[in-house]
Amino acid sequence: MRLIKQNFERDGSGFVTLFPEEPEDMWYAYNLIRPNDLLRASAIRRVTTESSTGSTSSTRVHTTLTIRVASHDFDPQSSQLHVSGRIAEETKFTKVGQYHTLDLELQRNFTLEKDGDEAWDSVARGIIKEACDPVKSADVWAVVMQEGLANLAVLTGARTVLRQRIEVSIPRKRSGRAGDHDKGLEKFFQTTLETLLRQIDLNESKPILLASPGFTASSFQKFILDTATRTGNKPLMAQKAKFVVVHSSSGHLHSLNEILQSPEVTARLKDTQYAREGKLMDDFMALLRKDDGRAWYGPNEVEKAVERGAVGRGGGVLLISNALFRAQDVAVRRRWVRLTDKVRDVEGGEVRTLSSEHESGKRLDGLGGIAAILTYPLDDLDEGETEAEINNADPNGVET
Repeated sequence: MRLIKQNFERDGSGFVTLFPEEPEDMWYAYNLIRPNDLLRASAIRRVTTESSTGSTSSTRVHTTLTIRVASHDFDPQSSQLHVSGRIAEETKFTKVGQYHTLDLELQRNFTLEKDGDEAWDSVARGIIKEACDPVKSADVWAVVMQEGLANLAVLTGARTVLRQRIEVSIPRKRSGRAGDHDKGLEKFFQTTLETLLRQIDLNESKPILLASPGFTASSFQKFILDTATRTGNKPLMAQKAKFVVVHSSSGHLHSLNEILQSPEVTARLKDTQYAREGKLMDDFMALLRKDDGRAWYGPNEVEKAVERGAVGRGGGVLLISNALFRAQDVAVRRRWVRLTDKVRDVEGGEVRTLSSEHESGKRLDGLGGIAAILTYPLDDLDEGETEAEINNADPNGVET
């Protein structure tokens, strides 16, 4: 994402113009846009005109529209973002109040305007900073496979995306007909390699995980290197050091979490955001199992810990899912923004916003979307709750 222009007022209102350059940028835009924002972007509008004789004709025109956002929808597989709302500024082809859905496009500017107190809060500005970071691109490529099935995925700083699922029928090994199995396996490897090469940039220095039960992954690596040697593909041969072959229980995508916890993968990926967030969740779960009062989860419990100064300097970590910041209610979002600001700016603790599209974020969502590692143990955070506190335990509820 490229930042074209921004203007923030002291009261938190203002606008930003952004230029999305790659599909991943649409995910950041999805987390940035909220209901009641003003969004200005290029659009295609069907316009109906009536002639003097009463006949009508319909044409599609390219124009720029500004809408007041009502809802938005993100397709994680295609990385397409659709934003719906009512037109806020009249144009030659439209009137104020008409309904339109903008499809944000790559390589085209869009301008997002927020008004009201604290509209551009610390979380929204943080999203812009992260989105425009030039090193935020794909961290890791992964091929999770078993004979006849391969799932090609990319792990970025924000999410895990399944880019292609490959299925090739491979005959079983039978006495006297082993050649059929070998031909089928070679066809499967060839199809998987061709798909992989269409997706990756061989000039990038990114790890490529090859994972499978048994010896499928190691056989695929040998096939890749043999193919590179036979065809004289030097860029592909140069990737030899980037391949990491590991064991997995299956060739399905859900095995990624298991794969990323293996020591050899952890060592290679220790500097990626995915690995750092996964380790934080592992550390939290280890403390939770020890039950020594240093690991708490849930809205009320974590807020109490922050109020007592237990999530601050000296090892305090607040883990919060980015799904909480997509709340439709402004007051709910403000509740979590203020909590993160207090931990980071007042208490001096660490705040990690985990993506709900990563395995670590999904694990956190299962705990209510918020958890904390404390600097010192507290044992009574869930005792003596009032009825109001119990009702407020919903992370999408407003603090009372």
